[in-house]
Amino acid sequence: MARSAQRVPMDQSEGFRFDYAAPTLCYGRGAVDDLGTELAGLDCDRTLVVCGRTVGDTPAVMDPVRAGLGDRLVGVFAGTTPEKRLDTAVACAERMRAADVDALVGVGGGSSLDVAKVASVLAAAEEGPEVAAERLAASGAIGVPADVVPLAAVPTTLAGADLSTLAGITLDPAGGPDDRPETGGVGDPALMPDVAVYDPHLVATTPRGVLAGSALNGFDKGIETLYARNWTPITDATAVRGLELLRDGLPTLRAPDSNDWDLDAILQGIVLVQYGISRADGTTLSVIHALGHGLRAHGGVQQGVAHAVVAPHALDWLFERVDGRRDLLADALGVPAGSPDERADGVVSVVRELRDELSLPAHLRDVEGVERSQFDAIAETTAQDYLLANAPEGLDTSAEEFRTVLDAAW
Repeated sequence: MARSAQRVPMDQSEGFRFDYAAPTLCYGRGAVDDLGTELAGLDCDRTLVVCGRTVGDTPAVMDPVRAGLGDRLVGVFAGTTPEKRLDTAVACAERMRAADVDALVGVGGGSSLDVAKVASVLAAAEEGPEVAAERLAASGAIGVPADVVPLAAVPTTLAGADLSTLAGITLDPAGGPDDRPETGGVGDPALMPDVAVYDPHLVATTPRGVLAGSALNGFDKGIETLYARNWTPITDATAVRGLELLRDGLPTLRAPDSNDWDLDAILQGIVLVQYGISRADGTTLSVIHALGHGLRAHGGVQQGVAHAVVAPHALDWLFERVDGRRDLLADALGVPAGSPDERADGVVSVVRELRDELSLPAHLRDVEGVERSQFDAIAETTAQDYLLANAPEGLDTSAEEFRTVLDAAW
């Protein structure tokens, strides 16, 4: 495809600042066994596990978590849902206060980790939940007190929400003019987990289809980190290696024999593409995640599915307008040498092929909850997303531009 000759390169010749407080990272089969020891090092004695009902009813996950926490476990809040509702976080915060909890352990997917973070904020806040709801409806954000309890993250999906200072939340009903839920969230360095435990035994309990559905949400964190305007050589290194691992590992999710899938490559790749991207001075998430937020706000689309559909079209659109560090992306994804346009096309092809190998939707018209009549509203919400501050220099991120991406993805 012919692309614009006015590509804008990205340059960090004037230097960079990398302010990152990483959690303790624990990886390995049986890593969850030491969860209690890690919390003891944080002087935490009364821990509440936060998860969804499915995870809470899965002994293969909960038994090792309970054993790892030992007598530090005071209860399980198994009420999170993919909608990440504010009232769920309020109920969790009430449970925290009632049990005098001094630490949380979020177990499961991104929704459980986000609800745990918001619950910690609500439990520490002097104002009641009504004030938080008013702030969320008015500004899309909730303030974060200084004394939130420590959090341990034990992910069982591939969404990549564990090494993050951000958490999304939904106020439903919003009472707005179109009766759609109000979405927003919190963001603060205090919300970075203190410990992140990656135990392949626990991830292996999640159905392959669920893992595939979350995979591109995590994968695209590496993609966006390389073209974000606030990239650093440090995040380049971790994102490139993470993408290499995911490029080879993710297709094995569909292997018919459980022994044929490369869970170590997949899970380690997810850790690496997240490392350093959520920092005190911002994040490297950008265009694709903003589109995912727009689709979730108006169509309730699961983030991994949203990314699967829009990522190839968003990248194609981006490469027509800016350089997007296509050579570095091409190297990470194993695209052969060629002209700049050939390398850009190669990146898009790899992302599209990966989506197809994971049996994820290729068109928005095939995604439940999305109607073409919503596109103007989705594009407008996307254009207002705070993550676009990280978009490449010279990229027009207006609602009109995002409408073209959505039309192409239809």
